[in-house]
Amino acid sequence: MSIEIRRIQGLLPYRDGWDMQHRFLEQVDKGIVPETILLVEHSPVFTLGFHGNASNMLASEELLQSRGAEIIRVERGGDITFHGPGQLVAYPILRLRDRHYGVKSYVSRLEQSVIDTCAAFGIKSGRVEDATGVWCGIDTDAERKICAIGVKVSHGVTMHGLALNVNTDLDWFRLINPCGFITKGVTSIMDETGNTPDLDHVADILSERLTVNLTE
Repeated sequence: MSIEIRRIQGLLPYRDGWDMQHRFLEQVDKGIVPETILLVEHSPVFTLGFHGNASNMLASEELLQSRGAEIIRVERGGDITFHGPGQLVAYPILRLRDRHYGVKSYVSRLEQSVIDTCAAFGIKSGRVEDATGVWCGIDTDAERKICAIGVKVSHGVTMHGLALNVNTDLDWFRLINPCGFITKGVTSIMDETGNTPDLDHVADILSERLTVNLTE
């Protein structure tokens, strides 16, 4: 089953991207358009999963407004995270009901795609038990998340997805307990390598790995 990659250029306001996901979900569900992965970069925003704990937002509404950001509760799994410039967000809109794997395997395939992408930049990353996403510094005192994952499956079709920190300003994460964790940090491809990667180059690698891992 082929997957179409749609790279949206420029900073996309989160609510616009959210609406776009819903439109594609309906069209993919009905077979109007092929299964699609939307690749976007958002304007600054914090999103909180459906069952997320609002107390993990450490900043006041006034501070968020002064920095041009907001917090939005959405229907995905997971807790709170940040989306913004320098972060590559992938929203796979797939008919999971037609595939030979379930939600757990789907999330694992997303994680593996990011692990493969990080490896292309010489970054060792992997999984942490009971902590969805992709991490660096595993089994050390400096475990740090490089990619957050939170998904939603509606009528057998996936939405939401993953957020890979490429050259993100990590100071934004100081305003939250990222994904609900207090003792773990966050990182980016830039922080791990000391170089500023081109977002489109990262998008090309991630697209290829997602296509392979989600269709094999």
